[in-house]
Amino acid sequence: MSYRDLPLLVYQVRQSGAVQRPGSRLGEDHNLMKDAYSFDLDDAALAKSYAAVREAYLRVFARLGLTVRAVAAHSGAMGGSASEEFLAPAPVGEDTFVACAACGYAANVEVVPSVPAPAPPGEAPPMTEVPTPGSATIETLTAALGVPASATLKNVLVMAGDEVVGVGVPGDREVDLNRLRLALAPAPVRVFEAADFAARPDLVRGYAGPQRRAYRYLADRRVAPGTAWVTGANKPGVHVRDAVADRDFTVDEYLDVATVAPGDPCPSCGGPLALDRGVEVGHVFQLGRKYTDAFGVDVPGPDGAPVRLTMGSYGIGVSRAVAVIAEQHADERGLVWPREVSPYDVHVVPVGRGEQPAHAADLADRLSVTGLRVLLDDRPNASAGVKLTDAELLGVPRVVVVGRRVADGVVEVRDRASGEVTEVALDDVVMAVTR
Repeated sequence: MSYRDLPLLVYQVRQSGAVQRPGSRLGEDHNLMKDAYSFDLDDAALAKSYAAVREAYLRVFARLGLTVRAVAAHSGAMGGSASEEFLAPAPVGEDTFVACAACGYAANVEVVPSVPAPAPPGEAPPMTEVPTPGSATIETLTAALGVPASATLKNVLVMAGDEVVGVGVPGDREVDLNRLRLALAPAPVRVFEAADFAARPDLVRGYAGPQRRAYRYLADRRVAPGTAWVTGANKPGVHVRDAVADRDFTVDEYLDVATVAPGDPCPSCGGPLALDRGVEVGHVFQLGRKYTDAFGVDVPGPDGAPVRLTMGSYGIGVSRAVAVIAEQHADERGLVWPREVSPYDVHVVPVGRGEQPAHAADLADRLSVTGLRVLLDDRPNASAGVKLTDAELLGVPRVVVVGRRVADGVVEVRDRASGEVTEVALDDVVMAVTR
C-alpha cells in the first residue's frame, strides 16, 4: 500500500453479543453492528473522511425514517480527538443528551462543560463552625440552616482503585458517576461504603469537608476560587459556613462531574439547555494515530518517506436501528413500518369465507409478479377481526382488504400510517399500493 491507495475505507458487519434493553418494545438487542475504519495521510484528509461518513450516516438514518440528533460525545476507550454520537430520541433511551434551541448545540451529558460560578463581590466572612446535629443529608442541612441547596457543598468520597478521592459538587447537584468514571479511567471507581468509613475514622459520614483533608480533592467548576459554601466540618454533627475555595480549602483538579439540569446555560451561547433521552444508533470517531502508532502502520508518502497513517472509526448499530424504528414508528395498535425498511410492501387480507380467499390469493400472485413483496394472510380459520387486528399489529405500509365487494371488482386499500381507507378497482391496486 502507498499514499496512492488513500483515502481507504473498509467495513465489516458483525455480531457483538446480546444486550438486554429494558423498556424497549423489542426487548433483547442482539447488537448486529456495522463498523468502518478510514485511513488517511494527514489530519486534514481525516477530517474530510470523517465529514463524508458523518453525512452518509445522516442520510442513512433519514432514509430509514429515523429522527436522530448528532451530539458531541466522549471518546471513551476508543480515544481520539473528536467524537459524535447519533442519538434517536426515545423515552426508553439509555443516553441523556442536552440540546439548545437557540444555537443548535447538542451533546451527551457526559461532555457538557459546566459554567464556573463568579466569585461574590467583597471578602467573605471568616469560616465558622455551626452545630448541625442530625443533618447528614443536604435536605436536613438546608432545613436546619435555612439555606438553599445550591449554597451547600456536597462532598462525595469514592475509591478510585486503591486511592481515596473526594468529589465536590453544589448541593443541588449529584455526582454523575459515569462522568467521574470516564475522568478517572482506567481506575475502577466505587462510592465509599460503611466499611470504608470504619477504616478511616477521620472521614465522617455525612459531615465530610475539603478543609484539612488527607486525600485528593476534585470539584465541579462551579466550586470556583473565591466562592463561599456551607459544607462539612469533618466532625460529627458540625458544618461550617463561608468555606471559601482557595482560602479555606484547595481543589486539586476541576472536572465536569456534576449532573446536568434542565435550564443550565448552554456552553456555546448561554441559552437554556433542554434534556432528552435517546438510543445510540451510531458513533463516529476521529481516532488519529492512537492505533497506527501502536502497530507502526506506515506507508510510503509522495516523496517515498514513510508516513504514519491517521484513522477514523465509524459504527452503526443495525439491530438498534430496527429497535428504534419500532420505538419511533409505532402506535397503540402496533408497528408502523416506513416503506423503505418494511419487510413487505403490501399485506393482502381476505375477510369472509366465500370466494374472498381465492380472489386474495390470485391478487397476491398478480402483485408479486410486479416485484412487490407481498404478505398473504391465508389462515383459513382466523376471523376477519383477528386478521385485521394482526395486520395493524404487523404494520406493513399498505393493507389490501379483499371483502364482499371483490365480486364487483373492488377492494379496500388501507394506509397503515395515516389510517386512510380507499376503495380501489382490482385493475388499479398496483398503482394504489405504490403511490
